[in-house]
Amino acid sequence: MSRRIVILGGGTGGTLAANRLRRVCGADVEIIVVDRDDRHVYQPGLLFVPFGLAEPEEIVRSRRAQLHDGVDFRLAEVEHVDAPASTVHLAGGETIAYDVLVVASGAALLPEETEGLGGAGWGQEVFTFFELESATALAAALAELDRGRLVVNPVDMPIKCPVAPLEFCFLADWYLRERGVRDAVQITYVTSLDAAFTKPVASAHLAGLLAAKGIALETEFATGQVDGAQGRLVSYDDREVPFDLLVSIPLHGGPAHVGRSPGLGDELGFVATDPHTLQARVAPNVFALGDATNLPTSKAGSVTHFEGDTLVANIAHHLAGEPLEPSFDGHSNCFIETGFHKALLIDFNYDVEPLPGRFPEPHLGPLALLKESRMNHMAKLAFQWMYWHVLLPGRDLPGISPQLQLAGKDLSQLPTLQGGPR
Repeated sequence: MSRRIVILGGGTGGTLAANRLRRVCGADVEIIVVDRDDRHVYQPGLLFVPFGLAEPEEIVRSRRAQLHDGVDFRLAEVEHVDAPASTVHLAGGETIAYDVLVVASGAALLPEETEGLGGAGWGQEVFTFFELESATALAAALAELDRGRLVVNPVDMPIKCPVAPLEFCFLADWYLRERGVRDAVQITYVTSLDAAFTKPVASAHLAGLLAAKGIALETEFATGQVDGAQGRLVSYDDREVPFDLLVSIPLHGGPAHVGRSPGLGDELGFVATDPHTLQARVAPNVFALGDATNLPTSKAGSVTHFEGDTLVANIAHHLAGEPLEPSFDGHSNCFIETGFHKALLIDFNYDVEPLPGRFPEPHLGPLALLKESRMNHMAKLAFQWMYWHVLLPGRDLPGISPQLQLAGKDLSQLPTLQGGPR
């Protein structure tokens, strides 16, 4: 009798995991992917929609169409997981038993967790670009903005792609300059962090870019209320930031079904996951990857891709009764659009923060780390093709290791780091 792998989520993680497992395990294993819709959104493209740099129809495809032959796609809502019984319960009463479960159902936006967000002003003066319909509506609002105060506010971490709100600020600066109205629009980046970004070396570079572009930085702002009627952000300690147009990145949490599944998630609804093996804490035959995990690394597509190697290898080890490999090191890299056809690139892991240098090789690597370049911008644009044709099908990116490589990096700026997953 063949064994069954059930994958919850047909996004980046679920799709690449299913396709890799199909190739590695062959026909001896049944693979089922469950998702509530058949709408796969290329999420990095959402950043470009408000500026007219991408059309909505360009970044949406069928989930089912991205899966290899032999992978079963089920259109259904997950009610909860019964880990002791190795069973997934679907809305409507259907159940699916599994030998291995992979939770790859991403992160959910939770605007209802912030007072006023989604209420007065939503869709008129308040938007988010983390969701396609709102990103599309935001394009019209930006086109009409010719004076006033533009505020960008990630309510709190963690969020998908932590650099995306900064990218929005940089692209807004460029967009408004191209329209000739930048001097009449004040841009403010409001964050709960004590700096522009979570990693000190990268944060210094990014804060410098904000200052150079005349973008104000408001730190340690714990957003408690969005007052759309009066056009103001209010913090829990009663600080206020006024706005004419607010771009909010709502609180994120784990998928609702994780919270309904005893033992599966943490207090935020993210799957409690071993940071190196990707095995879930709840049971030996449950694994997780991508934004659904509680791992202390960025919720980004590159992380999911690098996790794929470890996940697939460890599922094969589990099915064979072999020890798991603690091979995932938290590797993440990300292009950061800075406007004017340029971008930065950062590359880091659990223990090594972003450093200057070259990527992926010290001498042949064409991409500059922590330095603006047109080549980085072109590479970010090219990644959309690679996403659909290389990453989702489960292929390796040529010349790029799943583990962080120190070659090519300026180690003189490497601080002595303590802690982190070991």
